[in-house]
Amino acid sequence: MKLRSSLSNLLVEIICLLFVLLFVYAAISKLLDFEHFRVQLGQSPLLSAFAGWIVWLVPGVELLIALLLLIPKYKKAGIYAAFALMIMFSAYIFIVLHYSSFVPCSCGGILEKMSWNTHLLFNILFVVLAAAAILMHDGSAAKKNPKGTFRTAIIGMSFSVIMSIAVMVILFLSSEEIMHHENPFIRRFPNHPAMLAGQQDLHFNSYYFAGFSEGRIYLGNYTNPLHVLSFDPELKKRSTAEVTLETGNKPFKMIRIAVNGSYFYLKDGTVPIVVGGDTKDWKADKEFKGMPYFTHAEIMDSTKVLFRTNNGKNRINTLGIFSADKYPKTVYKKVLLQKQIDGVFDTDGLLMYSAQMHKIIYLYYYRNEFIIADKNGKLDYRGHTIDTTSKAKIKVAYLKNHTESTMAAPPLVVNANAAVFGNLLFVHSKIRGKYESDILREQAVILDIYDINKKAYLFSCPVYNIGDQKLSSFIVTATHLYGIIGNELVAYEFKDIIKKEIQNVGLKDN
Repeated sequence: MKLRSSLSNLLVEIICLLFVLLFVYAAISKLLDFEHFRVQLGQSPLLSAFAGWIVWLVPGVELLIALLLLIPKYKKAGIYAAFALMIMFSAYIFIVLHYSSFVPCSCGGILEKMSWNTHLLFNILFVVLAAAAILMHDGSAAKKNPKGTFRTAIIGMSFSVIMSIAVMVILFLSSEEIMHHENPFIRRFPNHPAMLAGQQDLHFNSYYFAGFSEGRIYLGNYTNPLHVLSFDPELKKRSTAEVTLETGNKPFKMIRIAVNGSYFYLKDGTVPIVVGGDTKDWKADKEFKGMPYFTHAEIMDSTKVLFRTNNGKNRINTLGIFSADKYPKTVYKKVLLQKQIDGVFDTDGLLMYSAQMHKIIYLYYYRNEFIIADKNGKLDYRGHTIDTTSKAKIKVAYLKNHTESTMAAPPLVVNANAAVFGNLLFVHSKIRGKYESDILREQAVILDIYDINKKAYLFSCPVYNIGDQKLSSFIVTATHLYGIIGNELVAYEFKDIIKKEIQNVGLKDN
Protein backbone atom coordinates (compact mmCIF):
# COMPACT_ATOMS: atom_id res chain seq x y z
CA MET A 1 0.00 0.00 0.00
CA LYS A 2 2.80 2.39 0.92
CA LEU A 3 4.60 1.53 -2.31
CA ARG A 4 1.46 2.33 -4.33
CA SER A 5 0.99 5.56 -2.42
CA SER A 6 4.61 6.54 -2.98
CA LEU A 7 4.31 5.80 -6.70
CA SER A 8 1.14 7.89 -6.91
CA ASN A 9 2.83 10.77 -5.13
CA LEU A 10 5.81 10.52 -7.49
CA LEU A 11 3.58 10.57 -10.56
CA VAL A 12 1.65 13.54 -9.19
CA GLU A 13 4.92 15.41 -8.64
CA ILE A 14 6.08 14.61 -12.19
CA ILE A 15 2.78 15.79 -13.67
CA CYS A 16 2.91 18.97 -11.58
CA LEU A 17 6.45 19.68 -12.78
CA LEU A 18 5.35 19.16 -16.40
CA PHE A 19 2.58 21.71 -15.90
CA VAL A 20 5.00 24.13 -14.24
CA LEU A 21 7.36 23.87 -17.21
CA LEU A 22 4.51 24.24 -19.69
CA PHE A 23 2.89 27.26 -18.01
CA VAL A 24 6.13 29.07 -17.21
CA TYR A 25 7.40 28.57 -20.76
CA ALA A 26 4.08 29.64 -22.32
CA ALA A 27 3.76 32.71 -20.06
CA ILE A 28 7.36 33.88 -20.56
CA SER A 29 7.04 33.38 -24.35
CA LYS A 30 3.94 35.58 -24.39
CA LEU A 31 5.51 38.30 -22.24
CA LEU A 32 8.78 38.36 -24.19
CA ASP A 33 6.85 38.80 -27.46
CA PHE A 34 4.02 40.77 -25.88
CA GLU A 35 3.05 42.90 -28.89
CA HIS A 36 2.89 39.86 -31.15
CA PHE A 37 0.73 38.02 -28.60
CA ARG A 38 -1.60 41.02 -28.30
CA VAL A 39 -1.99 41.19 -32.08
CA GLN A 40 -2.81 37.47 -32.19
CA LEU A 41 -5.44 37.86 -29.48
CA GLY A 42 -6.89 40.78 -31.42
CA GLN A 43 -7.30 38.42 -34.38
CA SER A 44 -8.93 35.68 -32.30
CA PRO A 45 -12.54 34.89 -33.29
CA LEU A 46 -13.31 34.19 -29.62
CA LEU A 47 -11.34 36.83 -27.76
CA SER A 48 -10.99 39.84 -30.10
CA ALA A 49 -13.28 42.10 -28.10
CA PHE A 50 -11.58 41.23 -24.82
CA ALA A 51 -7.96 41.21 -26.00
CA GLY A 52 -7.11 44.31 -23.94
CA TRP A 53 -7.35 42.51 -20.60
CA ILE A 54 -6.96 38.86 -21.63
CA VAL A 55 -3.48 39.67 -22.95
CA TRP A 56 -2.45 40.25 -19.31
CA LEU A 57 -4.76 37.69 -17.72
CA VAL A 58 -3.59 34.57 -19.56
CA PRO A 59 0.16 34.75 -18.76
CA GLY A 60 -0.69 35.96 -15.27
CA VAL A 61 -2.95 32.97 -14.62
CA GLU A 62 -0.37 30.58 -16.08
CA LEU A 63 2.34 31.89 -13.73
CA LEU A 64 -0.04 31.84 -10.75
CA ILE A 65 -0.99 28.20 -11.39
CA ALA A 66 2.69 27.29 -11.74
CA LEU A 67 3.32 28.91 -8.35
CA LEU A 68 0.42 27.04 -6.73
CA LEU A 69 1.76 23.73 -8.04
CA LEU A 70 5.13 24.39 -6.39
CA ILE A 71 3.65 25.06 -2.94
CA PRO A 72 2.53 21.82 -1.19
CA LYS A 73 -0.25 23.56 0.70
CA TYR A 74 -1.89 24.78 -2.54
CA LYS A 75 -0.95 21.89 -4.81
CA LYS A 76 -4.50 20.50 -4.99
CA ALA A 77 -5.93 23.89 -5.93
CA GLY A 78 -3.18 24.24 -8.53
CA ILE A 79 -3.98 20.87 -10.11
CA TYR A 80 -7.70 21.71 -10.36
CA ALA A 81 -6.82 25.13 -11.81
CA ALA A 82 -4.48 23.52 -14.35
CA PHE A 83 -7.22 21.03 -15.29
CA ALA A 84 -9.78 23.85 -15.78
CA LEU A 85 -7.36 26.01 -17.78
CA MET A 86 -6.48 23.15 -20.14
CA ILE A 87 -10.20 22.44 -20.63
CA MET A 88 -10.63 26.12 -21.56
CA PHE A 89 -7.72 25.97 -24.01
CA SER A 90 -9.13 22.77 -25.55
CA ALA A 91 -12.64 24.24 -25.82
CA TYR A 92 -11.15 27.36 -27.40
CA ILE A 93 -9.42 25.36 -30.13
CA PHE A 94 -12.49 23.18 -30.73
CA ILE A 95 -14.72 26.25 -31.20
CA VAL A 96 -12.13 27.89 -33.47
CA LEU A 97 -11.93 24.80 -35.67
CA HIS A 98 -15.66 24.06 -35.89
CA TYR A 99 -17.69 27.23 -35.23
CA SER A 100 -15.65 30.36 -35.90
CA SER A 101 -15.75 32.27 -39.18
CA PHE A 102 -12.00 31.78 -39.66
CA VAL A 103 -8.97 30.12 -38.08
CA PRO A 104 -6.37 32.58 -36.69
CA CYS A 105 -2.68 32.08 -36.02
CA SER A 106 -1.43 30.03 -33.05
CA CYS A 107 -0.48 31.38 -29.64
CA GLY A 108 3.30 31.71 -29.68
CA GLY A 109 6.42 29.81 -28.66
CA ILE A 110 7.10 26.25 -29.75
CA LEU A 111 3.34 25.60 -29.75
CA GLU A 112 3.02 27.99 -32.68
CA LYS A 113 4.73 25.37 -34.86
CA MET A 114 1.88 22.92 -34.25
CA SER A 115 -1.21 22.67 -36.41
CA TRP A 116 -4.49 23.44 -34.65
CA ASN A 117 -5.50 19.78 -34.59
CA THR A 118 -2.13 18.76 -33.15
CA HIS A 119 -2.45 21.56 -30.60
CA LEU A 120 -5.87 20.22 -29.60
CA LEU A 121 -4.46 16.72 -29.08
CA PHE A 122 -1.60 18.22 -27.06
CA ASN A 123 -4.08 20.03 -24.80
CA ILE A 124 -6.25 16.93 -24.38
CA LEU A 125 -3.16 14.99 -23.30
CA PHE A 126 -2.54 17.52 -20.54
CA VAL A 127 -6.22 17.43 -19.57
CA VAL A 128 -5.86 13.66 -19.07
CA LEU A 129 -2.66 14.17 -17.07
CA ALA A 130 -4.35 16.74 -14.84
CA ALA A 131 -7.33 14.43 -14.29
CA ALA A 132 -5.00 11.58 -13.37
CA ALA A 133 -3.12 13.85 -10.97
CA ILE A 134 -6.37 14.88 -9.26
CA LEU A 135 -7.47 11.28 -8.81
CA MET A 136 -4.07 10.12 -7.58
CA HIS A 137 -3.61 13.11 -5.27
CA ASP A 138 -7.07 12.79 -3.71
CA GLY A 139 -6.82 8.99 -3.59
CA SER A 140 -3.50 9.02 -1.74
CA ALA A 141 -4.77 11.68 0.64
CA ALA A 142 -7.95 9.73 1.50
CA LYS A 143 -7.68 7.25 4.36
CA LYS A 144 -11.14 6.71 5.83
CA ASN A 145 -13.38 7.01 2.74
CA PRO A 146 -11.47 6.58 -0.56
CA LYS A 147 -14.69 5.90 -2.52
CA GLY A 148 -16.26 9.12 -1.27
CA THR A 149 -13.14 11.06 -2.09
CA PHE A 150 -13.08 9.56 -5.60
CA ARG A 151 -16.74 10.55 -6.09
CA THR A 152 -15.97 14.07 -4.89
CA ALA A 153 -13.08 14.32 -7.33
CA ILE A 154 -15.29 13.20 -10.24
CA ILE A 155 -17.96 15.75 -9.27
CA GLY A 156 -15.32 18.46 -8.95
CA MET A 157 -13.82 17.67 -12.37
CA SER A 158 -17.27 17.49 -13.98
CA PHE A 159 -18.11 20.91 -12.56
CA SER A 160 -14.78 22.27 -13.84
CA VAL A 161 -15.44 20.88 -17.33
CA ILE A 162 -18.94 22.39 -17.50
CA MET A 163 -17.86 25.79 -16.17
CA SER A 164 -14.74 25.97 -18.35
CA ILE A 165 -16.65 25.15 -21.54
CA ALA A 166 -19.45 27.55 -20.55
CA VAL A 167 -16.93 30.37 -20.07
CA MET A 168 -15.46 29.83 -23.55
CA VAL A 169 -18.90 29.61 -25.20
CA ILE A 170 -20.01 32.84 -23.49
CA LEU A 171 -16.79 34.58 -24.51
CA PHE A 172 -17.25 33.38 -28.10
CA LEU A 173 -20.87 34.52 -28.39
CA SER A 174 -20.18 37.83 -26.66
CA SER A 175 -17.08 38.57 -28.71
CA GLU A 176 -18.84 37.76 -31.99
CA GLU A 177 -21.73 40.08 -31.13
CA ILE A 178 -19.38 42.90 -30.14
CA MET A 179 -17.03 42.46 -33.10
CA HIS A 180 -19.76 42.34 -35.73
CA HIS A 181 -22.13 45.00 -34.34
CA GLU A 182 -20.26 47.09 -31.73
CA ASN A 183 -16.71 46.78 -32.98
CA PRO A 184 -14.12 48.52 -30.75
CA PHE A 185 -11.94 49.12 -33.86
CA ILE A 186 -10.25 45.75 -33.91
CA ARG A 187 -9.72 44.25 -37.34
CA ARG A 188 -9.78 40.55 -38.09
CA PHE A 189 -7.50 39.17 -40.78
CA PRO A 190 -8.38 35.61 -41.88
CA ASN A 191 -5.61 33.61 -43.51
CA HIS A 192 -5.57 34.27 -47.28
CA PRO A 193 -9.22 35.25 -47.95
CA ALA A 194 -8.21 36.04 -51.55
CA MET A 195 -5.34 34.81 -53.71
CA LEU A 196 -3.67 36.48 -56.66
CA ALA A 197 -5.11 34.86 -59.80
CA GLY A 198 -3.93 37.10 -62.62
CA GLN A 199 -1.94 40.20 -63.50
CA GLN A 200 -1.58 42.39 -66.59
CA ASP A 201 0.61 45.38 -67.37
CA LEU A 202 -1.61 48.26 -68.53
CA HIS A 203 1.50 50.36 -69.44
CA PHE A 204 -0.29 53.52 -68.27
CA ASN A 205 -1.76 54.64 -64.93
CA SER A 206 -4.68 56.51 -66.51
CA TYR A 207 -7.16 53.62 -66.49
CA TYR A 208 -10.21 53.30 -64.25
CA PHE A 209 -12.83 50.60 -63.80
CA ALA A 210 -15.91 51.02 -65.99
CA GLY A 211 -17.67 47.82 -64.87
CA PHE A 212 -17.86 44.05 -64.97
CA SER A 213 -20.51 42.51 -67.16
CA GLU A 214 -21.26 39.31 -69.04
CA GLY A 215 -17.94 37.73 -68.17
CA ARG A 216 -15.66 40.66 -68.98
CA ILE A 217 -14.04 43.44 -67.00
CA TYR A 218 -14.10 46.90 -68.60
CA LEU A 219 -11.76 49.85 -68.12
CA GLY A 220 -12.03 53.42 -69.28
CA ASN A 221 -9.16 55.85 -69.74
CA TYR A 222 -9.00 59.38 -68.31
CA THR A 223 -6.73 60.69 -71.05
CA ASN A 224 -8.45 58.88 -73.92
CA PRO A 225 -12.09 59.10 -72.81
CA LEU A 226 -13.65 57.18 -75.72
CA HIS A 227 -11.25 54.24 -75.46
CA VAL A 228 -12.42 51.03 -73.76
CA LEU A 229 -10.18 48.17 -72.71
CA SER A 230 -11.62 44.82 -71.59
CA PHE A 231 -10.37 41.47 -70.24
CA ASP A 232 -11.72 38.05 -69.50
CA PRO A 233 -12.03 37.18 -65.74
CA GLU A 234 -8.52 35.61 -65.64
CA LEU A 235 -6.98 38.67 -67.38
CA LYS A 236 -5.60 36.52 -70.18
CA LYS A 237 -7.55 37.82 -73.18
CA ARG A 238 -7.77 41.53 -73.84
CA SER A 239 -9.72 43.50 -76.40
CA THR A 240 -10.23 47.17 -77.19
CA ALA A 241 -13.09 49.28 -78.49
CA GLU A 242 -13.70 52.90 -79.43
CA VAL A 243 -16.95 54.64 -78.55
CA THR A 244 -18.63 56.54 -81.35
CA LEU A 245 -20.63 59.62 -80.32
CA GLU A 246 -23.81 60.14 -82.31
CA THR A 247 -25.43 62.86 -80.21
CA GLY A 248 -23.98 65.91 -81.93
CA ASN A 249 -21.41 68.32 -80.57
CA LYS A 250 -21.40 68.56 -76.78
CA PRO A 251 -19.00 70.55 -74.58
CA PHE A 252 -17.60 67.45 -72.88
CA LYS A 253 -15.04 68.01 -70.13
CA MET A 254 -15.04 64.95 -67.87
CA ILE A 255 -16.36 61.90 -69.71
CA ARG A 256 -16.63 58.69 -67.70
CA ILE A 257 -17.70 55.34 -69.13
CA ALA A 258 -19.86 52.81 -67.27
CA VAL A 259 -20.83 49.33 -68.49
CA ASN A 260 -24.05 47.78 -67.22
CA GLY A 261 -25.28 44.50 -68.70
CA SER A 262 -25.00 44.62 -72.47
CA TYR A 263 -25.11 48.43 -72.50
CA PHE A 264 -22.56 51.15 -71.92
CA TYR A 265 -23.05 54.75 -70.82
CA LEU A 266 -21.08 57.97 -71.16
CA LYS A 267 -21.45 60.34 -68.22
CA ASP A 268 -20.38 63.97 -67.90
CA GLY A 269 -21.97 66.02 -65.16
CA THR A 270 -20.53 69.32 -66.43
CA VAL A 271 -22.64 69.25 -69.62
CA PRO A 272 -24.74 67.57 -68.14
CA ILE A 273 -25.32 64.41 -70.13
CA VAL A 274 -25.79 60.66 -69.87
CA VAL A 275 -25.86 58.85 -73.17
CA GLY A 276 -25.99 55.12 -73.75
CA GLY A 277 -25.53 52.47 -76.38
CA ASP A 278 -25.04 48.78 -77.05
CA THR A 279 -21.67 47.13 -76.42
CA LYS A 280 -22.11 45.25 -79.70
CA ASP A 281 -21.27 48.33 -81.74
CA TRP A 282 -20.24 50.92 -79.09
CA LYS A 283 -22.39 53.64 -80.64
CA ALA A 284 -23.55 56.21 -78.08
CA ASP A 285 -26.93 57.18 -79.53
CA LYS A 286 -29.49 57.10 -76.67
CA GLU A 287 -29.43 60.28 -74.60
CA PHE A 288 -31.14 60.67 -71.22
CA LYS A 289 -32.97 63.90 -71.98
CA GLY A 290 -33.40 66.33 -69.09
CA MET A 291 -30.53 65.03 -66.95
CA PRO A 292 -29.60 67.62 -64.27
CA TYR A 293 -26.05 68.66 -63.42
CA PHE A 294 -24.22 66.13 -61.28
CA THR A 295 -20.85 65.51 -59.65
CA HIS A 296 -21.25 61.74 -59.61
CA ALA A 297 -23.69 59.32 -61.23
CA GLU A 298 -24.39 55.60 -61.06
CA ILE A 299 -26.56 53.78 -63.60
CA MET A 300 -29.35 51.91 -61.79
CA ASP A 301 -31.00 50.43 -64.88
CA SER A 302 -31.79 51.38 -68.49
CA THR A 303 -34.06 54.25 -67.42
CA LYS A 304 -32.81 55.39 -63.99
CA VAL A 305 -29.69 57.24 -62.90
CA LEU A 306 -28.64 57.75 -59.31
CA PHE A 307 -26.67 60.97 -58.93
CA ARG A 308 -25.13 63.48 -56.54
CA THR A 309 -25.29 67.19 -57.22
CA ASN A 310 -24.12 70.39 -55.55
CA ASN A 311 -26.03 72.71 -57.83
CA GLY A 312 -28.53 73.83 -55.21
CA LYS A 313 -28.51 76.36 -52.38
CA ASN A 314 -25.03 76.94 -50.87
CA ARG A 315 -23.77 74.17 -53.19
CA ILE A 316 -24.58 71.56 -50.54
CA ASN A 317 -24.26 67.96 -51.72
CA THR A 318 -27.61 66.29 -52.42
CA LEU A 319 -28.58 62.89 -53.78
CA GLY A 320 -31.21 62.41 -56.44
CA ILE A 321 -32.77 59.88 -58.81
CA PHE A 322 -33.43 60.72 -62.46
CA SER A 323 -35.99 58.69 -64.41
CA ALA A 324 -35.74 58.89 -68.21
CA ASP A 325 -39.23 57.60 -68.98
CA LYS A 326 -41.70 59.14 -71.41
CA TYR A 327 -41.91 62.09 -69.04
CA PRO A 328 -38.45 62.58 -67.46
CA LYS A 329 -38.54 63.18 -63.74
CA THR A 330 -35.97 64.08 -61.10
CA VAL A 331 -36.54 63.36 -57.41
CA TYR A 332 -34.15 64.82 -54.85
CA LYS A 333 -33.47 63.01 -51.56
CA LYS A 334 -32.30 65.91 -49.44
CA VAL A 335 -32.54 64.11 -46.10
CA LEU A 336 -30.03 61.38 -46.96
CA LEU A 337 -26.80 63.38 -46.66
CA GLN A 338 -26.38 65.00 -43.26
CA LYS A 339 -24.40 68.21 -42.75
CA GLN A 340 -21.84 68.42 -39.93
CA ILE A 341 -19.82 71.52 -40.83
CA ASP A 342 -20.49 73.00 -44.24
CA GLY A 343 -22.58 70.44 -46.13
CA VAL A 344 -20.07 70.40 -48.97
CA PHE A 345 -16.72 68.96 -47.89
CA ASP A 346 -18.08 67.19 -44.82
CA THR A 347 -20.63 65.29 -46.95
CA ASP A 348 -18.18 64.40 -49.70
CA GLY A 349 -17.98 60.68 -50.37
CA LEU A 350 -18.53 57.74 -52.67
CA LEU A 351 -21.84 56.92 -54.35
CA MET A 352 -22.53 53.27 -55.16
CA TYR A 353 -25.43 51.06 -56.22
CA SER A 354 -25.83 47.33 -55.61
CA ALA A 355 -27.73 46.08 -58.64
CA GLN A 356 -28.07 42.66 -57.01
CA MET A 357 -29.69 43.95 -53.81
CA HIS A 358 -31.25 47.08 -55.35
CA LYS A 359 -29.63 49.21 -52.67
CA ILE A 360 -28.14 52.71 -52.75
CA ILE A 361 -24.91 53.08 -50.75
CA TYR A 362 -23.17 56.35 -49.89
CA LEU A 363 -19.90 56.26 -47.96
CA TYR A 364 -18.49 59.45 -46.43
CA TYR A 365 -14.80 60.20 -46.95
CA TYR A 366 -14.16 62.00 -43.67
CA ARG A 367 -16.30 60.19 -41.08
CA ASN A 368 -17.12 56.62 -40.12
CA GLU A 369 -20.56 56.52 -41.64
CA PHE A 370 -22.34 55.12 -44.66
CA ILE A 371 -25.95 55.32 -45.82
CA ILE A 372 -28.07 52.44 -47.09
CA ALA A 373 -31.29 53.26 -48.97
CA ASP A 374 -33.65 51.33 -51.21
CA LYS A 375 -33.82 51.84 -54.98
CA ASN A 376 -36.34 54.65 -54.52
CA GLY A 377 -34.09 56.57 -52.16
CA LYS A 378 -35.92 55.68 -48.95
CA LEU A 379 -33.47 55.43 -46.07
CA ASP A 380 -32.94 51.91 -44.69
CA TYR A 381 -30.37 52.80 -42.06
CA ARG A 382 -27.19 54.72 -41.30
CA GLY A 383 -24.30 52.35 -40.73
CA HIS A 384 -20.83 52.93 -39.35
CA THR A 385 -17.41 51.72 -40.29
CA ILE A 386 -15.41 50.26 -37.41
CA ASP A 387 -13.12 53.25 -36.82
CA THR A 388 -14.02 55.92 -34.27
CA THR A 389 -13.99 59.10 -36.39
CA SER A 390 -17.65 60.08 -36.04
CA LYS A 391 -17.16 63.73 -37.00
CA ALA A 392 -15.29 64.98 -40.05
CA LYS A 393 -11.92 66.45 -39.11
CA ILE A 394 -11.71 69.20 -41.70
CA LYS A 395 -11.12 72.95 -41.72
CA VAL A 396 -13.01 75.04 -44.25
CA ALA A 397 -11.96 78.51 -45.41
CA TYR A 398 -14.45 80.85 -47.09
CA LEU A 399 -13.45 83.23 -49.88
CA LYS A 400 -15.05 86.10 -51.80
CA ASN A 401 -17.58 87.04 -49.11
CA HIS A 402 -18.47 83.40 -48.41
CA THR A 403 -19.32 82.73 -52.05
CA GLU A 404 -16.50 80.19 -52.38
CA SER A 405 -15.00 77.67 -49.96
CA THR A 406 -11.87 75.57 -49.85
CA MET A 407 -10.02 73.25 -47.50
CA ALA A 408 -7.91 75.30 -45.06
CA ALA A 409 -5.80 72.27 -44.07
CA PRO A 410 -5.31 68.70 -45.27
CA PRO A 411 -8.34 66.66 -44.12
CA LEU A 412 -8.23 63.37 -42.24
CA VAL A 413 -9.38 60.82 -44.82
CA VAL A 414 -11.20 57.96 -43.12
CA ASN A 415 -12.54 56.00 -46.10
CA ALA A 416 -10.50 56.41 -49.28
CA ASN A 417 -12.34 54.09 -51.65
CA ALA A 418 -15.00 51.41 -51.77
CA ALA A 419 -16.83 48.89 -53.93
CA VAL A 420 -20.00 46.89 -53.48
CA PHE A 421 -21.24 43.57 -54.81
CA GLY A 422 -24.51 42.10 -53.60
CA ASN A 423 -24.65 42.40 -49.83
CA LEU A 424 -20.91 42.95 -49.34
CA LEU A 425 -19.36 46.39 -49.02
CA PHE A 426 -15.55 46.60 -49.34
CA VAL A 427 -14.06 49.76 -47.80
CA HIS A 428 -10.49 50.97 -48.14
CA SER A 429 -9.87 52.42 -44.70
CA LYS A 430 -7.02 54.86 -44.03
CA ILE A 431 -7.23 54.59 -40.24
CA ARG A 432 -5.10 52.20 -38.21
CA GLY A 433 -7.00 49.85 -35.91
CA LYS A 434 -6.04 48.45 -32.52
CA TYR A 435 -3.24 45.87 -32.40
CA GLU A 436 -2.17 46.56 -36.01
CA SER A 437 1.46 46.80 -37.02
CA ASP A 438 2.89 49.74 -38.95
CA ILE A 439 4.66 47.23 -41.21
CA LEU A 440 1.35 45.83 -42.49
CA ARG A 441 0.01 49.28 -43.32
CA GLU A 442 3.23 50.15 -45.14
CA GLN A 443 3.10 46.96 -47.21
CA ALA A 444 -0.62 46.82 -48.03
CA VAL A 445 -3.93 48.59 -48.36
CA ILE A 446 -6.51 47.36 -45.86
CA LEU A 447 -10.03 46.56 -47.10
CA ASP A 448 -12.73 46.19 -44.44
CA ILE A 449 -15.65 43.99 -45.49
CA TYR A 450 -19.21 44.66 -44.28
CA ASP A 451 -22.51 42.85 -44.78
CA ILE A 452 -24.99 45.63 -45.49
CA ASN A 453 -27.98 43.34 -44.94
CA LYS A 454 -26.84 42.04 -41.57
CA LYS A 455 -25.50 45.49 -40.61
CA ALA A 456 -22.28 43.80 -39.56
CA TYR A 457 -18.52 44.06 -39.97
CA LEU A 458 -17.17 40.70 -41.15
CA PHE A 459 -13.38 40.89 -41.42
CA SER A 460 -10.57 42.64 -43.26
CA CYS A 461 -8.31 41.76 -46.17
CA PRO A 462 -4.90 43.26 -47.01
CA VAL A 463 -4.05 43.90 -50.66
CA TYR A 464 -0.28 44.04 -50.87
CA ASN A 465 1.74 46.60 -52.80
CA ILE A 466 3.53 45.90 -56.05
CA GLY A 467 6.94 47.44 -55.51
CA ASP A 468 6.24 50.83 -53.98
CA GLN A 469 2.82 51.15 -55.66
CA LYS A 470 -0.37 50.77 -53.63
CA LEU A 471 -3.88 49.77 -54.67
CA SER A 472 -5.53 52.88 -56.13
CA SER A 473 -8.94 51.58 -57.24
CA PHE A 474 -10.86 48.32 -57.32
CA ILE A 475 -14.15 46.62 -58.13
CA VAL A 476 -15.70 43.42 -56.83
CA THR A 477 -17.60 40.55 -58.47
CA ALA A 478 -19.09 37.34 -57.08
CA THR A 479 -15.73 35.56 -57.38
CA HIS A 480 -12.96 38.15 -57.69
CA LEU A 481 -11.60 41.47 -56.58
CA TYR A 482 -9.95 43.41 -59.42
CA GLY A 483 -7.55 46.21 -58.61
CA ILE A 484 -5.26 48.73 -60.24
CA ILE A 485 -1.85 49.02 -58.60
CA GLY A 486 0.35 51.50 -60.44
CA ASN A 487 0.27 50.32 -64.06
CA GLU A 488 -0.78 46.80 -63.12
CA LEU A 489 -4.24 45.31 -63.36
CA VAL A 490 -4.54 42.49 -60.81
CA ALA A 491 -7.19 39.87 -60.10
CA TYR A 492 -7.65 38.23 -56.68
CA GLU A 493 -9.84 35.15 -56.49
CA PHE A 494 -12.04 34.93 -53.41
CA LYS A 495 -11.72 31.92 -51.16
CA ASP A 496 -14.69 30.25 -49.49
CA ILE A 497 -14.54 32.52 -46.44
CA ILE A 498 -15.68 35.44 -48.64
CA LYS A 499 -17.80 33.50 -51.14
CA LYS A 500 -20.00 32.02 -48.41
CA GLU A 501 -20.82 35.52 -47.15
CA ILE A 502 -22.27 36.62 -50.49
CA GLN A 503 -26.01 36.15 -50.42
CA ASN A 504 -27.37 34.33 -53.45
CA VAL A 505 -30.73 36.07 -53.70
CA GLY A 506 -30.97 37.71 -57.11
CA LEU A 507 -27.23 37.82 -57.72
CA LYS A 508 -25.82 38.27 -61.17
CA ASP A 509 -22.28 39.03 -62.20
CA ASN A 510 -22.56 42.64 -63.25
